[in-house]
This record gives sequence, C-alpha cells and structure tokens, in this order.
Amino acid sequence: MVNPARTVALRAGEKIAALGQGTWHFGESTGRWSDEVASIRLGIDLGMTVIDTAEMYGDGAAESLVGEAIAGRRDGVFLVDKVLPHHATREGTVRACQASLRRLGVDHIDLYLLHWRGRIPLAETIEGFAELTRDGMIRHWGVSNFDVDDMIELSGIRGGDGVQTDQILYNPTRRGPEYALLPWLDLAGVPTMAYSPIEQGRLLDHPALRSIALRHNATAAQIALAWVLDRDGVIAIPRAGTPSHVRENASARDIELTRDDLAVLDRAFPPPTRPRPLEML
Repeated sequence: MVNPARTVALRAGEKIAALGQGTWHFGESTGRWSDEVASIRLGIDLGMTVIDTAEMYGDGAAESLVGEAIAGRRDGVFLVDKVLPHHATREGTVRACQASLRRLGVDHIDLYLLHWRGRIPLAETIEGFAELTRDGMIRHWGVSNFDVDDMIELSGIRGGDGVQTDQILYNPTRRGPEYALLPWLDLAGVPTMAYSPIEQGRLLDHPALRSIALRHNATAAQIALAWVLDRDGVIAIPRAGTPSHVRENASARDIELTRDDLAVLDRAFPPPTRPRPLEML
C-alpha cells in the first residue's frame, strides 16, 4: 500500500517523499496567486514536501510564489529547481542559481537540475554544479528530460556519477521509458521523478481509469497517480492549484491497485515492446 510515509531514496541515500508538488504555470496569474500559495502550504502539511519549480516557470514568478509559500517552513521542504540549458555553462549555472535563490528567498536548493539537454557540454554544467555544491548553494544535482543515451554519456563524464535523479514525463500514456531508460536508472540506483503524472488532466475521461476509479471510490486522476506511485523508485510531482485538488492528489497514496486493476491498465495502455524516443511536454 502506498501511504503518506512512503519515501524514495536518492542515489546518495537521502530519502524524500514519493509524492511531491509541481509548480509549472504557477505565478502566471495574480488572480490565482493566493490559491496556489495555499495549495503548496496544504501539500506540505499533508506530507507532500518535495516542491519542484524552475527558473523557466513564469520567468521566475513560480519561484517567487514558492518562496512565499515556504517562508518560515524551509526546513520542512525538499526544494527542487532547474537551470535552463542555455544558461548551463559553468559560470552561467552559478549565476542562474544565485538568481533563483534570490527569488525563492532561501540560501540553498536541495536538488538542482539541468532542465533539458542543450548545446553546452555536459562537463561544463557539472563543473557549475560542483562549484555550487562546494559553496553550499545546492545540496544535490540531477537532470531532466534525459534519455538513456544521455544518461550513459553523463555517466562517462568526470563527476557525472553525482547525478541524483532524472525528471521525465511518465504516466500511463507515456510508458516509453519502461523499455530502456527506467531499467538503466534502476540498475544505476538513480530514482525517476515523474512530471505530468496525470497528463495535465487529459486522462480524466479515459474509460479504463474511470472504471477502476468506481471500484475504489476514487477519481480517474487518483488512479493515474496511484499507478505512477505503484512503481518502485519513482517520485511523482503532480501540480494542483487549489487546496481541494491537493487533497485529491494526497489521497491517491491510500489507493492500493490490484493485479486485476494493473492488468486492465496494461491492456488500455500497453507497455512498450520496442525503443521509443523520450517524450517531453
């Protein structure tokens, strides 16, 4: 059974909540600001203490909103942020992180990710991460939207074994990573962080999810989220912009999918039988 106490270990061994909170599109509307702040705070209260944001989200507005939401609660939060690829030189990574820290109003980020693969050599970005770690501005670093070939290349670079997670698009309709990427990550001891685990709401009307939801007195979204949480080594970071939505996500931890449920979902969303390029949103 997945429960509020469930954690996933980073490569370094530190354990973090298996269910966290995403903030993509947060901070883009002043009319939603207070609800979004309240949602993050409620999520923390409910044990969803991994908060994921990025300098890209709202051109920094999401970071400012997160900073307001976690003010006075920093010690109870595992904060994840991301640097854009075109900032990811050694010096650019440091500057971007410093700017994010100012917007967040904190002195360090727990996990700092390269948002996706760009043209700047990975070795330069790793050097920037190493400097930030030495200076105490970040505690760990990782990557996002890296496919298996990218991870293999990263592992061959000096310092590349410091990667703590790969944040990817993963949900019942996006099972391509199961063919090669997830097995590679599992073998390397690198947990997966799944963004858009409910496919940005596009799964809500799927008949297979709705039929299982009826049996569990749940919603289709909760079943999709429970499916992601059912896999070992995966951290889910769904976005929820209202307190009621946060409570719905949190309750997905209490759903125990049966073998029959999983078989129905495998028929509705077949696992991959050949390599597929990693998808992004």
